[in-house]
Parts: sequence; structure tokens; C-alpha cells
Amino acid sequence: MELFSNIVMLSLEQATVLPYLSYRLAQDGVKVIRLEHPVYGDPNRMVGEDVLHEERMYSYFLCINAGKMAITLDLSQPEGKELLKDLILKLNVSIFATNQLPRNYKKLGIDYETLKAIKPDIIWVGITGFGPESNEAAYDPILQARSGLMELTGEKGGFPQVLGIPLPDMGTSEHAYGQIMKALYKRAVTGEGSCIYLSMFQSSVSWLTVPITLTATFGKTITRRGNTHEFFAPVSVYETKDGYVYIAVGNDRQWKAMVNLEEFKILDKPEYEKNKGRISDVEKINATINSITRKYTSEYLIKIFNSITVPISKINRIKEVLEDPYVVNNLLFAKDPKTGTEITLAPPPVMTEVLKISNRYMSFPPRFGEHNEEIYGKILGLSKDKISELAQKKII
Repeated sequence: MELFSNIVMLSLEQATVLPYLSYRLAQDGVKVIRLEHPVYGDPNRMVGEDVLHEERMYSYFLCINAGKMAITLDLSQPEGKELLKDLILKLNVSIFATNQLPRNYKKLGIDYETLKAIKPDIIWVGITGFGPESNEAAYDPILQARSGLMELTGEKGGFPQVLGIPLPDMGTSEHAYGQIMKALYKRAVTGEGSCIYLSMFQSSVSWLTVPITLTATFGKTITRRGNTHEFFAPVSVYETKDGYVYIAVGNDRQWKAMVNLEEFKILDKPEYEKNKGRISDVEKINATINSITRKYTSEYLIKIFNSITVPISKINRIKEVLEDPYVVNNLLFAKDPKTGTEITLAPPPVMTEVLKISNRYMSFPPRFGEHNEEIYGKILGLSKDKISELAQKKII
């Protein structure tokens, strides 16, 4: 039995934060229908390379939109609002989500109270940069800057840096995922819907557990430190004969095991036996380790560190990540029925039953308005002439 097979999500989505959330839910078997303006659509459809030689199906869009359906609707028009009402009722929508600015909620007829009046048990999700009281625009790097994430990222004494992934976007998606699961449980127990507001800024700041406590309570200054760790040493990136490795010594026992290796005996000194002593001389220790690791291949260093159970990893390029045995058997795929193009997608955090049943295949990311005829015709019962009329009027 597919647990979420009867759950329908109508998602007025664009950019990353909400599309990634709905993508995660699609992996659970939720029927996701993305809703876009019939003229403008999701700007991310035109980001990246034109790999399919087709408008609005660029490479960046393909990464997090598999497993969904797509329809268009202009909610600023009265007819559009009526169609939304019909969609919610006839599709039996469980979850409505949007990442529109709050000032647009009532104007588009998508605010919680309006939709609750249509379907009292609806789970309503609004994701914004700074919460429902703010209409301030926000993109992921702006949130990284304001939340302090950039202050913590980069080389010691160097410029602040953005993270390699959009954590404010995807972190908020994950937080929203958890809230939706709680809301679904609440509805199953009480029959009541929920109104969920998520601030991407608050989500981003919530990751700063140690920096905030140490700053606010103990007056510490926490800032970027490159590849080292504030409280443990040695923990850093080290150069090898053929690349780089990251070594993480997490306690004094692991340090003793490391310096017992013939290659690192030069570091077996009384003043380094305790972590405190190593922290106080971390730059010298790291320079010495680097002078040693340069003499050996990454594979050799991994072999000897694994033999003493001290964590180590080669710094993998993305192509190498794809070859990792823990990754290769969990990758997802989607094949375009129109062009035959098959795309490889990142593995899910957990392999769901739905993905197992489909042999890790999801439906191909939908084209702009691809399912208009199916949804408006077969579900809402509109005639082809009516659908054509609505399309000509730019309502769908």
C-alpha cells in the first residue's frame, strides 16, 4: 500500500525552495500538481542550458521537478479564482502550498482563510523569506549573508563565501516537509487542517546552534576558520600526492593511534597528547601533517587511517561521488517520453517504497502546462472548446 497515494498537493511554486519540497513529497507518492502563471511561469524553467532544445525545459529546472504534473492558471482573474476552487474540490486537494509574497495572498485568493472556507481540512503552506508579516524579497545567497552562514564560511581572514549548496532554500524545504508530516498526522487524528508559515530566514538561523549559544551566552566571537574545527585538532584538508584528503581526529585516543603510525611519529609529543595542546598549536601541527601527506597517495593514506579507525576521506569531485558504492545504487532516474532523454537525479535521503516499486524511476519533469487538458478536461469536466477559450484568454 502506498501511504500517500490519496494525498494531492497543489503547489503554486517557482524557484527552488517550494519545488524542492514538492519534489521530496513526490518521492513519497504524493500526487504533486505544480501551478504556474500561463504567461510568466516558473523563471527557473529558463535557467541553465537548453539541453532539450525546447523552451522552458532548461537543465536547472530538470533537477528537482521530476515526479510532478503541471498546469497553468492566472489567479488574478475572476475565472481563475473560480477554477482554483473547482480544482481544490474536485482534486480533493490535501495540501496547498505557495512561495508567493504575503501581499499576494488575498489578491490571488490563495490566503488560508479563503481556501479553508472551500475545504476546511486543507493543509496550507506559505514559504517566504522572512515570514507572513514581511514582503521583503529574498534569494538564497541573501539569506546566507543575513543569517550569518556566510560569516562562518570561507578561509580564516578571507572573504565570506556562499555555501556550495543553497541551504536556506533546501533547509527550509526540509523543515516544511517535517511540518507537513505533523499536519497530516493532526488531520488523521482530529480531522482538522493546518496553516503553516515558514520563514526561510528563521530556518537558516536555526542551523547556528553552537555559534549563537557561544556568542550570546559566553561572549565568544565565532567566525570562519577555513577547513579547521573550532574545538578539535587536527581536523582539516591535507594535500596528497594525487589530490586531497580530509582527516578528522575527534579525540585523544584517535590522536595516539595516528602518531603511532610510522609516518606520523614525528608528531608524538607530550604537549600534543591532549586536544587542548593541539588546538593551541594547530597551525604548526597542520603544516607538519601536510608535509607528510604530500609524500603519499590518497589511497594509501585512506588505507592506513582506516586500519586505526580514524575518519578520513578523499575530497571527491562530483563525478567521483557518482561512482561511490553508497551512491550508485541509490541514484534516481527520469526518462522523457518525447525525446528519449534520460536524466540522472540525486539520491533521496531515504529510499521510499514508492521509489523501490518504480525501480528508482520518476516521471519526467513536466512541460509548461503539460497536464492542462488532463486536469481541466478529465477532472474538471471542461470541454475542449472551453479549454481552448480559456487558453486564448490567458486564464490557463
